[in-house]
Amino acid sequence: MTARTAPVPAPALPPAVEVRRVRPADAARTRALRLEMLADSPLAFLETLAQAAARSHAEYKARIAETSAGDRVAQFIAVADGRAVAHAGGTVVPEEPGVTVIFAVYVTPAWRGKGLTSALTEAVAAWSRAAGRPDLMLEVVVGNDRAVRAYERVGFVDTGVRLQHPTTAAMTELQMRRRA
Repeated sequence: MTARTAPVPAPALPPAVEVRRVRPADAARTRALRLEMLADSPLAFLETLAQAAARSHAEYKARIAETSAGDRVAQFIAVADGRAVAHAGGTVVPEEPGVTVIFAVYVTPAWRGKGLTSALTEAVAAWSRAAGRPDLMLEVVVGNDRAVRAYERVGFVDTGVRLQHPTTAAMTELQMRRRA
């Protein structure tokens, strides 16, 4: 694999957008975005809209509190006009202590193409570096060319590794990596 050695600079975001780690007070807006992302792209994530909708607000609140601090798992959001409009998470890989897996990347349709994927990736990358993990990895469904192109634009490279999708046996995922 040949990966870029330096992060790709994030483009300037619109002034009304704040990219940051989630806070406990973000539970409702993050839940709303989660439901939107599952409705918009049901095959891209590991749970269904019905499963997410069935989760109580208290469960979302606890999850957000857990991912708002620490260096094992984190969620980042882009907020515009008080609404979460994009999300990316990061978590450790027990088998690879120097790697952060990026997960649940989503940008609401009206905000696509405005640099949010790049800004969120850089937020996860900075958190990963601070935790001593110099590499990023993600998996994307084969055939989701729009997502692959977006990840390539922010420096990810296809490793050639192909994996069975964890919930849909008929689908395959490709692995991409880059330096944090």
